[in-house]
Amino acid sequence: MTSTDSSRGARTRLPQGRRPRPAGAPKAAPPQRAGGGSPIVDCAVYVDGKREQDVAPTDALRVATEREGFVWLGLHEPTEAEFESIADDYGLHPLAVEDAVYAHQRPKLDSYDDSVFVVLKTARYVEHDQLTATSEVVSTGEVMVFLGSHYVITVRHGDHGGLKDLRHSLEGQPDLLCQGPAAVLYAVADLVVDHFVEVATAVEEDVEELEVSVFSPERTDDIGRIYQLKRELMQLRRAVGPLDIPLNTLADRQMDIVPAEMRSYFRDVQDHTLRVRDQIASQDELLSSILQASLARTSLADNEDMRKISAWAGIIAVPTAIAGIYGMNFTWIPELEWHYGYPVVLLAMLTACWLLYRGFKRSGWL
Repeated sequence: MTSTDSSRGARTRLPQGRRPRPAGAPKAAPPQRAGGGSPIVDCAVYVDGKREQDVAPTDALRVATEREGFVWLGLHEPTEAEFESIADDYGLHPLAVEDAVYAHQRPKLDSYDDSVFVVLKTARYVEHDQLTATSEVVSTGEVMVFLGSHYVITVRHGDHGGLKDLRHSLEGQPDLLCQGPAAVLYAVADLVVDHFVEVATAVEEDVEELEVSVFSPERTDDIGRIYQLKRELMQLRRAVGPLDIPLNTLADRQMDIVPAEMRSYFRDVQDHTLRVRDQIASQDELLSSILQASLARTSLADNEDMRKISAWAGIIAVPTAIAGIYGMNFTWIPELEWHYGYPVVLLAMLTACWLLYRGFKRSGWL
C-alpha cells in the first residue's frame, strides 16, 4: 500500500467490531437504521455512459463487472454496522473503511493495490442577517470516494454536498461517464471546488462589509467580528489547502484506475483549487490589515478621549485652585475685605477657563 498520508502507513488493525466473512457464507443485506431508514441514497449500474438499472448493493458489483460497466453507490453517514457488508462485498481496505465511517479526516488520497480512497472536505456558506462575534460563516462536511475498476462509492458526511443533483447532471453527459469511475471522482471534486469558490466569494462580501465599517466616520467596535471571520476563514483554508496534493497526484501520476484522458480534467480542478486558495489567502491578509487598522483606530480614539479628559481637567483645575485658596480658614487673606473681590475673582476664573478652552480647541484637544 502506498499513501500520500505516510502517518497512516503503520496502522494495520481492523476497525472495532469488523470480522471477515467466512468463505462461502451468504451475503448479508445491509442493516437498516432505527426507524427504517437506510444510509444508501442511490445505487445504479452504468454501461457505456448510460444508467442501465437500479440494483441491490450486494449484486451491483457482479452486474457491473459482467456488463463491463461500473456501479455508483451513494451513502450518507453510514454506521460501522451498516457499512460492514458493503465493505466485504467490494473488498474495501479496513483502514479506508474506518476513515469513511468516523470521518473528521484531512483531504487526502490513499492508493491501495486495486483501489483508491479519496477524502474531500465540503464547505457551505451559512447565511446570516448580521455578522457578529459568534456568527457561523462557514460550515464544513466531508465526502469520501472509494474508486475501483468497476465501482465508485461515495460516502457523504454533513447536510450539504449536492451529490443527488450531480448524479442527475452526470447522467446527461454520457461521453464523460464513458470514462468510468474516474469521471465520477472528477465530477465530485469539481463540485466541491465550485462550492469553495461560492463560499470564498460570499466571505469576501463579509470582508468588504467589515472594511467599510472599520473606516466609517462612526465609531465602531469590529475587533470581535474580524477575529470571528478570521477563524471561519481558517476553517475554509484547512478544507482547501490540503486538496492540492490529491489533485496533483490524480493529474500527474499514472494510475490504472484513472484513464489518461481524465488527467487534464483533474488538472483543471487543481487550477481552480489554486485560485481559490490564493483568494482565501488574500482575504486573510486583508482581514489582518483591517484588524490592525481597527486596533489603531481604537487606540487613536482612546487617545482622543484621554486628551479631552485632560483638557477639561485642566480647565476645571483653575477655578478649583482659586476657590481652594480663598476657602482656606485664615484670618488675614489679601482681598478678603475688598468690595469688588468676589465678582473680580469670578471674572478671573471665567477668563482663565475661556483662554484654556480656546487654547485646547486650537490644538485639537477639544
